[in-house]
Parts: sequence; structure tokens; C-alpha cells
Amino acid sequence: MYLDKDLESIQEARQNLEQAKLAQKKLRTFTQEQVDQIVQAMAHAARKEAGRLAAMAVEETGFGKIEDKVTKNLFAAKDIYESIKDRKTIGIISRDDAKQVWEVTEPAGIIAGIVPTTNPTSTAIYKALIAIKSGNAIVFSPHPSAANCTNEAVKILKEAAIRAGAPEGAISCITKPTLASAQELMNHKLTDLILATGGPGMVKAAYSSGKPAYGVGPGNVPVYIHSSANIRKAVSQIVHSKTFDYGTICASEQALVVDQSIKRKVKAALEEEGAYFLDDYEKKKIEEIILKNGSLNAEIVGKSPQALAKIAGIFVSDETRLLVAEEENIGKSYPFSLEKLSPILAFYTVENCTEGSKVCDELLEAGGLGHTLGIHCEDQAIIESFSLAQRVSRVVVNTGTTFGGIGATTGISPSLTLGCGTYGNNISSDNIGPEHLLNTKRVAFGVREMKNETPAAPAASQQKVSSDEPLISKAEVMEIVKSILKELKN
Repeated sequence: MYLDKDLESIQEARQNLEQAKLAQKKLRTFTQEQVDQIVQAMAHAARKEAGRLAAMAVEETGFGKIEDKVTKNLFAAKDIYESIKDRKTIGIISRDDAKQVWEVTEPAGIIAGIVPTTNPTSTAIYKALIAIKSGNAIVFSPHPSAANCTNEAVKILKEAAIRAGAPEGAISCITKPTLASAQELMNHKLTDLILATGGPGMVKAAYSSGKPAYGVGPGNVPVYIHSSANIRKAVSQIVHSKTFDYGTICASEQALVVDQSIKRKVKAALEEEGAYFLDDYEKKKIEEIILKNGSLNAEIVGKSPQALAKIAGIFVSDETRLLVAEEENIGKSYPFSLEKLSPILAFYTVENCTEGSKVCDELLEAGGLGHTLGIHCEDQAIIESFSLAQRVSRVVVNTGTTFGGIGATTGISPSLTLGCGTYGNNISSDNIGPEHLLNTKRVAFGVREMKNETPAAPAASQQKVSSDEPLISKAEVMEIVKSILKELKN
């Protein structure tokens, strides 16, 4: 019997949500200790399987490098876990004795976890950990092109959670995902909150569902290299960051904005690190493959420089790590100025930090508002003024933006969902964590009485006499008249 694929996937989404509803009722009664034991078991299981899941992701999607996807899986299972494991997320999480206010958390409920094809296993690990840590059930919707590896990651996490005491249905995944099942999951009445990572269309659908949603915008990340920068160190960090997993993390560098006075040195350092500067012909050929029908060409995402060159019909050596093109223009008609999610980098030259700030702002306006900006500089005053002027949610200083943005090499919260704030039409500018999946109520004791303020009576000299009241009484008038008449008789 033939079953319609869309209908089958929609039915599975509904069944998973029904099971999640029952599981979440049980999960919300768990203590902090019980929840923490489950999360610890999940993280441990994910660490053990990080290598196998990475290989599955590369084989299924064709994106990125196995060794780098291992690192991403471990970042989720170790770094993110370490950052959240000691947080209070259940019950009374704080008591302010001075103000007599308690903060009490309750889980959001059932989370719809939308998973991208670029980071399918690491995103599943991260979202499952923060969902369970905050007492929520989660139903995953994988990208159809990464369904197998995402389901395997979720299976590992689910089995570990159940062994540690989690109820059945607390973690689940649509096995045969379609666009229809993703829409059903986001719009269903049982879904309480959407945690969306994916392309602009998917994120827009999440925000259009009528449900609370955390989404992200595109990461067209510009990086300014000031004349005071440690050039060799900066370039080494940039190349490592941009080439990591072949550029599939949205916080990776997309354009370098370089002071004219250090341009020659920066170019030389880039070439020493394996960057190849395209000539005019090669630039045009690569330019032609960046976009497809006005959007990023999926065929170039997460591909090696050699694969990109082959698609474009040019040749680069096996040692090439990064393709770089000098650019002057910015906008939709100039593909190098947009997000590329591959080891392709634009190179802009500016006279000074004032022009550099302007170029960075234009690049963000072209498709990265609210996300991330990088700056390499040793002048604190420049760092401060430059950072304050940019419309981004995170400014990464003197480190690669891929790693700095997600909190791997900076002190911001480790996360794989980076909010873009109202700049990028997002509700949050934070790195999303378990605290974003909670409702927090305040228990507030009375600490003072509300006073009724009585207006002070005006001074006698300031009193206003009503126009319809006599200035003197009738009796007083009669007394005055009698006094006058008496005087006249005398």
C-alpha cells in the first residue's frame, strides 16, 4: 500500500508531540539532581560517539571535514555541557534576601528543534542538552538531506537519557522529514517554543508560526584588520577559523577589511597560510557559482577549495586552503560581498578605521545585521569606538570569529544558536542556552507600605478666591453701613 510521504511525516510529527506531552508532564516533576544526572549521561554518550557521528554527517551531506565535525560534536558535548551543568534550572533558582524576591522556573514545555544540514549532529546534541537541562521535552525536525545522521545522534541521546531515568518520549526525531512535517511541528498546538537553526526560509517560517521562537539570521561576518594588529597572528587565526569545517559555521569570516598601510603584509601572510588570490578571470568564474537563482548555491557549501575550483572550471594547487578575491563593491549584485559558507573570502582595502567602519556596516547591511563582527587590533581606543558603532550582537576581538562567536575561544556563553537581536529580526541577541527555554516567575514579599500622598495646602497669599464667592459677607456690609450712618448723624 502506497503511503503519501508528506502525510506519513505529518502523522509522525503528531505522534512524537503526543508522546512528548506525556513525557514532559513527568519531566517537570523531576528534581535538579535527577535532571542533571540525565544531562550528564547524554553528554557522555555523545562524546563517545562524536567520531562516528561526524563521519556519518560528512558522508550523508557532503559538507565539511570529518575531523572538524568531530571537534564540533565534542564542543557541544563537552564545552556546552561544562558551561551549563552547574546552573540551577529547576524550582527556586535564586533568593534575594534584601529585596525579598525569589525566582522560580518552569519549563517552556515542548520544544520544536529545527536542525540544519550544515551542522546536523552537533546542533542536535546541543539542543537536546539545553532542552532537558531546562526540564523540557524536545521533538527534532532534521533537514531531509541530513535525516540519517541527525536521527542517529538523537537515538544516542535518547537512549542515554532513558537509561538515566528520563521518560520515554522526552527526546524524539522525525525519521522521514519533509517540509510538511517541519511546518506541522512548528504550528501544532502542542508545540510551546521553536528553536530554529537553518536557512532564512525556515527561520522565517518559525517566526510566522505564531509560536515563541528563537531563530538566527545570516552571518555575513566582516573582519576589520587595523594597522596596529599583530598581522601574522591575526592572519593565522583568520585562516584557521575560515577553513574550519570548510566554512559551514555561520559565524565564520566572510570579508576582510584591511587598512591600506598594512595591505601588502596582510596579503603576504595570507599566502603563507595557504590562501590563493584569484585573478580577474578566476574571480569571475568563482563569482558565477556563489549564487543560484539569487540565493546561496547549496553546491558550494562546505566544499574544499579544490572542489570549488573544479565546479568553477579553474585550477588551484592541492596546498590551497582558501580562495580570496579583492573586491570594492557591496550588494546583492556582488556575490563576494555576501555570506558564502565555504572557504571563499572577500578582501577590501580601506584608508583608515573610519572608512573601515563604514565598509563593515555596509557588508552587514547586505546580509548580516545583528550577527557577528571581528576586529584585530592592539589599540583599545580603536576597539572600543569601532565596536560601539557596529550593529551586531557580538564583536569578536583578536581571535577567529568562528570560534569566538560560539564561545569556544571567548568568554561568552558556548552555544550553537547565535541570536541576532532586533537588528536581524530576532527576539534575542544572546547565545541561546537553557535559560532561554524557561519561564521565570517571581515570588515577591511585601517590604514596604504604599503611601497616599496628600497635597500640601497652598500658602494664604497664594490661595485663589472663587469668582462666584463674595469678598465680604452681607452682615459685615450692614455693620459698615450702620457705622457710616452713625458718623453722619454726629
